[in-house]
Amino acid sequence: MSANKSTRKTNVTLVTVAVFIATFMTAIEGTIVSTAMPTIISDLRGLSIMNWVYSIYLLMCAVTTPIYGKLSDRYGRKPLLTIGLLIFVIGSSLCALSQSMPQLIGARLLQGLGAGAIQPLTYTVLADIYPLDKRAGMIGLNGSAWGIASIIAPLLGGFIVQQLSWHWVFAINVPIGLIVIILIQVFLSERIEPRKTPVDYRGIGLLSLGLICLMLGLQSLGSRQGLLTPGILGLATVVVFVILLRLERHQADPILPLRLFYNRTFVIQNICMLLIAGFLMGFDTYMPIWMQSVMGLNPAMGGFVVTPSSILWLLGAYLAGPLTMRHPPHRATNIALAFILTACICYVAVPLVTPYWVFLVISAIVGFGFGLAITTSTITAQSVVPAGDVGASTSFNTLARSLGQTLMVSIFGIVMNTVIADRIPDHPGLTAEMMDRMINPATANQIPAALLGPARSIVFDGLHWIFLTGLVILLLALVANLLDLRSKTLLSEYQQSAVAGETATDMPR
Repeated sequence: MSANKSTRKTNVTLVTVAVFIATFMTAIEGTIVSTAMPTIISDLRGLSIMNWVYSIYLLMCAVTTPIYGKLSDRYGRKPLLTIGLLIFVIGSSLCALSQSMPQLIGARLLQGLGAGAIQPLTYTVLADIYPLDKRAGMIGLNGSAWGIASIIAPLLGGFIVQQLSWHWVFAINVPIGLIVIILIQVFLSERIEPRKTPVDYRGIGLLSLGLICLMLGLQSLGSRQGLLTPGILGLATVVVFVILLRLERHQADPILPLRLFYNRTFVIQNICMLLIAGFLMGFDTYMPIWMQSVMGLNPAMGGFVVTPSSILWLLGAYLAGPLTMRHPPHRATNIALAFILTACICYVAVPLVTPYWVFLVISAIVGFGFGLAITTSTITAQSVVPAGDVGASTSFNTLARSLGQTLMVSIFGIVMNTVIADRIPDHPGLTAEMMDRMINPATANQIPAALLGPARSIVFDGLHWIFLTGLVILLLALVANLLDLRSKTLLSEYQQSAVAGETATDMPR
């Protein structure tokens, strides 16, 4: 069976624009939701299950990311990316229409199903349409879309929440998503070499089941009710992954290519990314809550605290490309971790009463580290594997990021809920419902003045323990990265690609 030949060439410029818009759309989702979350909690009364709004989204991203990536290696990026975008748009519409926390969580599940395609395939499309010598710069620019989104999102989110309604923070995704779909359909052209090997449906099912059991097990850690205990779900996770690994060894085209895991640098850098992304989720989720609940700032100012991180993220993403070309991946990751660790230690050390500008400085430090670390990780994942595995390796890198965020948002939620549950009885008259209202500065005045100070102190203690947990996570990432001291620079691969001057869309897959 001959390869399908495209009737026209890809418009690289417009496809790149579409990729950047899609990345911006998913990037702005995290920060703008964090900015609106105190208002959502107050409106829908859901502080105790707040973490599900984040974790269910990240769970579905984690489950579907490797599936979309692998299938895109078979059927092309264009159809899989289009499907993901359509699902994301529908999920965003349902989020905007939600009238209760369970409805919002269900709609976020659908959003996650779509985002599982968008996040990895945008980077994979860039790998397809650019040769390796230009790819580092484009990945850095695409990563900077997260920084730009983080600058705009707090201001936009605060404006929407104050002037319109929190429902509109989800509705804005609908026109953006439709524009990207049109651009991808019209201007992206691919040549796909059909594969005769069967699709690994059993692997897809087992991988999905294993990831779901793992995430649900983490969520159940903080629950004392129900039959699905963490132990049972943990055992189920182990059993499913053992079966999956045995099955994948005998598949002609496995959903989880085990050959990737024989690459030491690939494995270690993905472990580091899993841990760093977990801390990033804590930063994005809890800094606006810190500003609004502990310091009593409005949503716009509370969200604006992450803006310096976004600006310095751009610089880190820009420098990551040339840095990785000249030095081993572990060295760039060490530099990134130095900045992130410094910021985390500052968050642990600051007292209850701290000037706002201090948080802006710390945010700038951590943002530079994030921009450097995430861009370096993506470049490494795509550059240390064969060309035929770029889709799978990029998706696994995104999976590691989503998995880290899902794991840590669950753990951070448990830490916060545990501190609140333990401290409330120490203050007679203080209730969980009052804590829900205190999170939102607009309703905090409904709490008796004598209880407002203790309530803020409880949230501050919870945040303190969250960043202590984050410090441990980052130290583990540093230890893991030190195991990759033998990694080599990727510069030779860039030099070879520059001579070849080819892109993946010029060659059949």
